[in-house]
Amino acid sequence: MKLLQYTVLFLTIFLIVGCEKSGVNETALTTNWKFKKLGDTEWKNATIPGTVHTDLLANKEIEDPFYRLNEHQLQWIDKTDWEYHTTFNIPKKELSKSHIELDFLGVDTYSKIYLNDSLILKTDNMFRNYSVDIKAIAKEQNNQLRVVLESPIKKGIELYDATPFNIPVSGNDLSEIGKVEGNKKVSIFLRKAGYHFGWDWGPRLVTSGIWRPVILKSWRAFKIDDVFIRQKKLGEKAELTAQITLQASNKISKSTIEVYVDDQLIKTEKQQLQSGINTLSIPFSIENPELWWPNGMGNQKLYTVSVKVTDGGHTDNKSHRIGLRTVELITEKDTIGNSFYFKVNSIPTFMKGANYIPQDVFLTRPNSANYKHILNSAKEANMNMLRVWGGGIYENEEFYQLCDEMGILVWQDFMFACAMFPGDKSFLKNVRQEAIDNVKRLRNHTSIALWCGNNEILSAWERWGWKQNVIKEQSEAIADTIWKAYTDVFHKVLPEVVQAYDPDTRYWASSPSSSLGVAESHDSGDAHYWGVWWGKEPFENYNVKIPRFMSEFGFQSFPELASVNKYTIPEDHDIFSEVMKSHQRSSIGNGTIEEYMLRHYKKPKDFPSFLYVSHLLQAYGITTGIEAHRKNRDRCMGSLYWQINDCWPVASWSGIDYYGKWKALHYGVKKSFKKTIVSFNKGEDSLGIYIATDSLKNYNASLSVKLFNFDGKELHNWHKDVLIKGNTSEEYMTISKEELQQFTSQFDTVFLQAKLTSEKQLIAEKLHFLVPFKELKLPNPELTFSVSENEDNYLVTLKNKKMAIGVFIGGNFDLNFSDNYFDMTPNSEKTIYIPKGNIPTLEEFKNKLNIISLIDSYNSTTL
Repeated sequence: MKLLQYTVLFLTIFLIVGCEKSGVNETALTTNWKFKKLGDTEWKNATIPGTVHTDLLANKEIEDPFYRLNEHQLQWIDKTDWEYHTTFNIPKKELSKSHIELDFLGVDTYSKIYLNDSLILKTDNMFRNYSVDIKAIAKEQNNQLRVVLESPIKKGIELYDATPFNIPVSGNDLSEIGKVEGNKKVSIFLRKAGYHFGWDWGPRLVTSGIWRPVILKSWRAFKIDDVFIRQKKLGEKAELTAQITLQASNKISKSTIEVYVDDQLIKTEKQQLQSGINTLSIPFSIENPELWWPNGMGNQKLYTVSVKVTDGGHTDNKSHRIGLRTVELITEKDTIGNSFYFKVNSIPTFMKGANYIPQDVFLTRPNSANYKHILNSAKEANMNMLRVWGGGIYENEEFYQLCDEMGILVWQDFMFACAMFPGDKSFLKNVRQEAIDNVKRLRNHTSIALWCGNNEILSAWERWGWKQNVIKEQSEAIADTIWKAYTDVFHKVLPEVVQAYDPDTRYWASSPSSSLGVAESHDSGDAHYWGVWWGKEPFENYNVKIPRFMSEFGFQSFPELASVNKYTIPEDHDIFSEVMKSHQRSSIGNGTIEEYMLRHYKKPKDFPSFLYVSHLLQAYGITTGIEAHRKNRDRCMGSLYWQINDCWPVASWSGIDYYGKWKALHYGVKKSFKKTIVSFNKGEDSLGIYIATDSLKNYNASLSVKLFNFDGKELHNWHKDVLIKGNTSEEYMTISKEELQQFTSQFDTVFLQAKLTSEKQLIAEKLHFLVPFKELKLPNPELTFSVSENEDNYLVTLKNKKMAIGVFIGGNFDLNFSDNYFDMTPNSEKTIYIPKGNIPTLEEFKNKLNIISLIDSYNSTTL
C-alpha cells in the first residue's frame, strides 16, 4: 500500500514539475526584428543575423557599397549608434522552467542589451559568446528585446585618447578613407575583425550588427554546456575520453551518461551530479579504427560521437563528428637550422594550400553554397591545408565541418594581425575569454592542425622598424611596455588557453617566426616571402629563397572582365582610372602588375587583354614558387600562397575572385599541387628535370622529354626509365644548353614537353619555354572549336594546328569551366565542360563563347 502511495506521490510531483524528453529547449530569435538610428523614430525591417550595412542596403537607404566609388560615401555609418528591436513570446511550459537564457553567439561589437527595459548585458568583443539568465524578468507574452549598437569608431577614439602613448599599427587601418577624427587608427583597441578597417586587398567598411544567432534557451534540471572528445591513444584500438561540462540546478543522485558512436551505444556510466558546474570524464574506445587522412592521402572517415545525459524525465545530449588521426608539428634542430613540418598519422606531409580570408566584408552574406564553392575549389585544386588568417574571424561552423569532410587541414590564427596591441588587464581578460570561447568551439574539428597567435606582428616589431621607431619617437620604456603587452598576449594568455582547452594541438606564437620570440629565418620555422611583389624581385628568386615552410607568398592579378563589369562602367576601364585604383588597395598596386607584366609579356593591346594577361602572369609567378618549394622538399615542407579568395571585387592576390570565378592561378595551382609533378629547374647552363611526389609508394615509371617547334615538328627526345621514390623530390634528368643547341638555334620558336608515365598511364606533364614569353615568335594557332551537351554540362572541344599558349574560354559565365587558361601543343585536341547553370540552350551557350590565346592579346585575331 505504501509503495502505491509513494508511486502516486512521485507521479504527481513529476507531472507538476513537467515531463519532457529533452530538458533543454532552444529557439533562434530570427523574426520581427526592426532597426533604426538611435534617436530616430522610424523603424525599418532588419534581418538577424545581419549587419547595419546590409539592412540599410535591403531598405534601399544606401547604394551597393562595392559599386564604383560608393564605399567612400558610406563612412558615416560606422560613426552612428544603431538600435535593433524585436518581441518574442515564451510558451507557459518553457516559462515554468527554472532556467531561461539568452545566448548571443556574435554581437559586433559594442552593445548594450535590454530586455523588458532592464539592462541585461554589455558586449565589447565580436568574437565572444555571451549568455545571460533572464528568468527573473522574462514573461509569457510580448518580451521586448532591444540591442543598442554603439559606434565602434567613437568607442575606439575614446580608447585611443585614453592611451598615453602611440601603439604601432600597419597602414592597413585605412583611417584616412574612413574620415576618422585626427586620422586615428583605432582598430587595435577593438576586439573586432581587423579587415573591416581596410586592408591591402579590402575595403574600409566598419560594420556593426548582430552577426550570429540569438538563441533563447530554457531548461529545468541540467544542461550540457560542452563536450570535448579527446583522443588519448590511436592504434589497433582508439582510446578516447568524453570530457563533459554541464550545469545542474540541484543535486542529482542517479544520472545516466551514455556514449554512442555512429548510433551504437558503447559506454554507460552512472554519475552523481552536484548543484552548479559539473565536469565529467568518460573514457571509451573504438575497435579497429579507420583513420582520417588529408585530401589526396586517403579517406576522411568521420565518426559521430554522441553524449546523452538522462535523469528521470530530463535528457540532454550533444554530438560531434570526429576523425581519428594524429597531427604533429615537428620543429627539431637539423643540419640546416630547425625543421618545420607536419606529420599526419606519423607520415611527413607536404602541406599544399593557401591563405583564407572572410568571403565578404559583410559576414552574414556568405551562404552554404559560397562555403561549399570555396572549399570544393580547394579540394579540387589538390590542397590539403588552408590558413585562416588572423585579421578576419574565427570562421562559422560550416567552414570547419566542410574542411573535416574534405580533408583540408586548418592552420588557425587567433585574430591578431599586423599591429601591436594594448596590454591592460581588461584587454587581456577579454582576449582570454575570446580564446576560450573559440578554442572550445573549434577543438573537436578534425581539421584543426595548429593554433597560431598572430600574423606578422613579431616581424613588424623586429624587422619592419617598429621597435626602433618607438624608441626613437617615444622612449625605450614605452617600447618595453608595448613589448610586454605582446608577450602577455602571445607568450602567456593564448598558449595557456590552448594548453588548458586543446592540449594535443600545437601552438605557434607568430607567423612568420623561427621560434618563440625569434623573428623569421629561412633556415628555421615558417616564412612569409614578399621579395617578389613588395621587393619587386624576379620570379626566379622563388627558386633560391627557399624556407622551411612557406606560409605566405603571392602576386596580384585583376578579376576577369566579366567580373570587372559588375562594379564598373566602360569609362572606368583603365587600370589607372579612379575606380580601378580604388578597387586596388596595395600601395604599389596596378603599376607593379604592369611592371612585372612587361618583364615577361608584350604590352597587351587593350584593357580586356591587360586583365587577361595579368592572370597568366600571376599563375606563372605563383606556380613557379609552388614548384620550387615542392622540388626542395628536403628543405621546405609547405607552400601556402596568399590568397585563395576575396572579400569584395578587387585587384588582389586571390586565385578566386569575389564572384567565385577561378583565375588562371587557381587552374594553375590545381596542376602544381597534383600528387606527382614534373618540373623544370633552370640552371646557368642546363635544365634539370625534377619529379616531386606525395605518393607514399615507390613505383617504376618512364620519363620522356621532347623538343618541338611551334608547328609540331619533333626535333629531339630524351628518355629515361626511373624509379620514383615515395614522398620525395629528386632530379632525374639534366639537359645542357649546349645539347639543346645541337638541335635548334631558335629558342624563340621551340618548347620542351616532359611526360611521366607508368603502366601506360600519364602521371604528370609539363611544358617549358626556353625564352621569356615576350620573346616567343608565336604563330596563329589556328584554333577551332565545337560544342555539345549532356544532361548536366555544356562541352567545348578545341583543336589547334600550331602552339597555343593560355587558351581562355570566356563569355560572361557565372560558373567555371573544368579547365581554362591552358596551353595546347600543336595538332592537339582538348574537351572541357561547364555546368549548364542558367543558360537554357546549346545555341545560346555557343553564342556567348569568346575564345582567345596569348597571341590575341597582341593583335586582333580571335575566334
